[in-house]
Amino acid sequence: MSSGQVCRYDFNSIISRTGTASLKYDGRQGMFGAPEVVPLWVADMDFAAPPAVTQALARRAAHPVYGYTIYPDSLYESLIAWLRQRHGWEVHRDWIVMSPGVVPSLHAAVMTFAGEGAPVIVQPPVYFPFFSSVTSTGRELIHNPLRLGKSGYTIDFDHFEYCAERARLLLLCSPHNPVGRVWNRQELGHILRIAGKYDLVIFSDEIHADLVYPGNKHHVLSMMAQADPGNVAVITAIAPSKTFNIPGLNLSALIVPDAGCRKKLMRTFDSMHVSASNPFSIAAFEAAYREGGGWLDELLVYLACTRDHVRDYLAAHLPEIGLVHSEGTYLLWLDCRALKREWGINDAQLRHFFIHEAGVGMSPGTLFGEAGSGFMRMNIGAPRQVIETALENIRKAKLGMASPQGLRKLRPDA
Repeated sequence: MSSGQVCRYDFNSIISRTGTASLKYDGRQGMFGAPEVVPLWVADMDFAAPPAVTQALARRAAHPVYGYTIYPDSLYESLIAWLRQRHGWEVHRDWIVMSPGVVPSLHAAVMTFAGEGAPVIVQPPVYFPFFSSVTSTGRELIHNPLRLGKSGYTIDFDHFEYCAERARLLLLCSPHNPVGRVWNRQELGHILRIAGKYDLVIFSDEIHADLVYPGNKHHVLSMMAQADPGNVAVITAIAPSKTFNIPGLNLSALIVPDAGCRKKLMRTFDSMHVSASNPFSIAAFEAAYREGGGWLDELLVYLACTRDHVRDYLAAHLPEIGLVHSEGTYLLWLDCRALKREWGINDAQLRHFFIHEAGVGMSPGTLFGEAGSGFMRMNIGAPRQVIETALENIRKAKLGMASPQGLRKLRPDA
């Protein structure tokens, strides 16, 4: 924040989540084989949700009947107003399809718009359910790998067009998890031109759209498609879950302007007997979009400072670990390939180093596809002192690897 600006929200206090059935904390033993690692893995934050959300949940909990629930008009109105104010997108109510989450929506989209055995394009390294939504439903997975250059990741458009010639569906991550790209207008326009040429349907996961750092702008792909004569069908997935740290409440929305696509998608949801209605998720969803804007503004400043702190710390103390510049999300993509080369280790040994030598639990890059080999994903959605502790742990652990005895902990043959 600027020196004269008052902070209304506290992102520095540590809130204990142990014993709350938290996947991130209480699931550490199962994930890492170590119950005390600093958990910087699963994509939720350690910050208290906006006060308006907590208050709305308390009000709803005070009513002692928790029966079947409809989606009230006020819920749709809060979402429509948010998209208008934050993204300049005028959404009609009948475009909105409620869903219990982006992952079920991915599966529904694949089943709806790609027949059994049909090719579906993904762009690794990418959020791993993109892969499973294709393979588990009996479709063919086509990889259009992102290219890593000195300035970050870009899309290989020549290869994308080659893939599009026979595919039916593109699963796009925008902003991109885990590499942190916020695709610019030119890149998205190129995607739309190719999609229009080959009649591709696009499922655009924009769940991180509100988590964009200064100097970057999220462009809603569906808005661009609506103005494009190619008339590409775009299904947009959005949710308050990442933005306001309420992923455990399991409620998201799909925006589907094309009536034919919307009807087909709703038919698939009906066949799955999926219901997202829940009195608490509805209360939180509406309160977050209606009253959470100020909280989000301060969060973005805090996260940007943390991102820059990690960058500067790595450059000063751990130059063997590179930070791929992040334009959005609270997930950082760490390039550890130099460490792998220096120590002559594989990805499993790299993961062992971070968990058992440094005591830091991050998501291994290989989880996001073969293109993630040598990388780790770090979640910085935590008080800065937690991130500082993790960085210091890694620095000390790396110093311990300087001797043959230390390296033998990773490589018995060293």
